[in-house]
Formats: sequence, structure tokens, C-alpha cells
Amino acid sequence: MPELPEVETTRRGIAPHLEGREISEVIVRQPRLRVPVPGDLVERLVGARIGELARRAKYLLVPLAGGDSAGGHLAGGTLLWHLGMSGSLRIARLGELPKKHDHIDLVLEGGAILRYHDPRRFGFVDWLAGSPEQDPRLARLGPEPLSDAFDGERLFALSRGRRVAVKPFLMDNAVVVGVGNIYASEALFMAGIDPRRAAGRISRERYDRLAAAAREVLAAAITQGGTTLRDFVSGTGEPGYFKQRLNVYGRHGEPCRQCGAELRLVTLGQRASVYCPHCQT
Repeated sequence: MPELPEVETTRRGIAPHLEGREISEVIVRQPRLRVPVPGDLVERLVGARIGELARRAKYLLVPLAGGDSAGGHLAGGTLLWHLGMSGSLRIARLGELPKKHDHIDLVLEGGAILRYHDPRRFGFVDWLAGSPEQDPRLARLGPEPLSDAFDGERLFALSRGRRVAVKPFLMDNAVVVGVGNIYASEALFMAGIDPRRAAGRISRERYDRLAAAAREVLAAAITQGGTTLRDFVSGTGEPGYFKQRLNVYGRHGEPCRQCGAELRLVTLGQRASVYCPHCQT
């Protein structure tokens, strides 16, 4: 599943090709996604001009300025795009034939195409007429992990009295957004914290280390283009390379890179979690 670094990598990859461009055509080959494609999406988008792309958690926000089209005046709004389990957005060119699971094309002035590919169809694109921050899917989200609002103090305060294991606690979007399974596993390893430990039984000092580790892991993954596991490619069609640096995720039964102990597998919050019994306590 594309996580925060993959979505941020996508935003950075497609932004130079989209921002300031007018949408000249919209092609919807498959409207039956996790959320059905709005029936009036074509009418809303053709003739609109794209503003500065943003990301909130694992959502891409594509703001559109209103304008005039053959159908009349266009009201501004925002495209809310989620990549789901296997989705990707890439830049294609006119004449480049779509692949089997290429469901949506936004054709831009100048010939570039924003093409949405999603074999499992768990992603979606939706139209927001009002402020994105007021949408229920965004309104209750916690802070961004690379923002000043996320730190060890927040983790410590929200964890008091909590019996849930620290890994699912860290993955709770109300606590902090975008720290998914891969990067939670890696951050806990870097901080030396056992993912099974109760969130409420971790000290402030250790939460300071965990917050710093989460920032470092996510920043490094963004720099290297995310993690390619099965379906993800960046906005320019290139795979991510952070997988080469994974210390624990997907490596159960292999030796720890730090101490040589065999990495163990446990299920927490219905998600596979790999950890080192020696380095993480």
C-alpha cells in the first residue's frame, strides 16, 4: 500500500507537469472505484486550471481554479485523490497507449497526461466544492509527522493510560498521520522500542526518540523515492528505492543488521510486525 513517502514522492513527481496547466480533456475508463467517480467530474474539470498541489496524510489535493468552458462558467474546487492499496499516478504523453488498469486520464494543455493506474481499484478520486479541511475524511486527522506539531510530548500525552501496543498507537491517524506499517516498524527499530510494549508504559524520553526516528525514517524514504513492494511507482514512472534500506520490515527470520539476532514476527492490530528481540525492549 502506498504510504506517506510514496504519496509525497508522487506529489513532487507530478507537480511540475500539472501546476498552472489547464485541463483540456478527461477520460474515465472505469468509474467503479472504492468511491465511484462523480458523474459530473468531466464537466467540472475540463477548462479548469490546476493550482499548487498539496498532500494531507495519504491524500493528494489538486486545487482547481474556476474558469469558462463550452458548458459555461466553472466553479473552483479541489480534487481529493487517494491511491488505495495499489494505485499510482504517473505522467504519460499523447499517443502513449493506456495499460490494462489505467482508469482515468487528465489530459493537459501541452500534451501531458496525468494517468491513474489501480489494479485493485481501492483508490478513489472525489470532488470537493468547499474547503478541504472541512471534509470529514480530513477534519479529524492528526498532525503531519514532519511538522512541528508532532513530537515526543504529543505521543507521551496521548498515550497515558493506553494499553494498546505502541505500534498500532503510532499508526493511529488521530495521533499522527502517515506513519504506516513499513515506517512504524522501521522507526520503532531505530528507537529501540519493542512494538508490543503498551503505549502507556513508555517514558517521555523514549517517545522523544521515537518521534525523532519517525521523522528521520520518513524523510529518508521521501528522499529516496518511497518503497517499492509490488505496485508502487512514482509520478514519473520510476520505482522507489527505500526497500534496500529496510532493517526489519519484511525480514522476519533473517539476522538483525545491528546484533545478528534472528528477527521475529508478531501480529499487532491485524498487521505483521517484525522486530529484534535483542535491540528492541
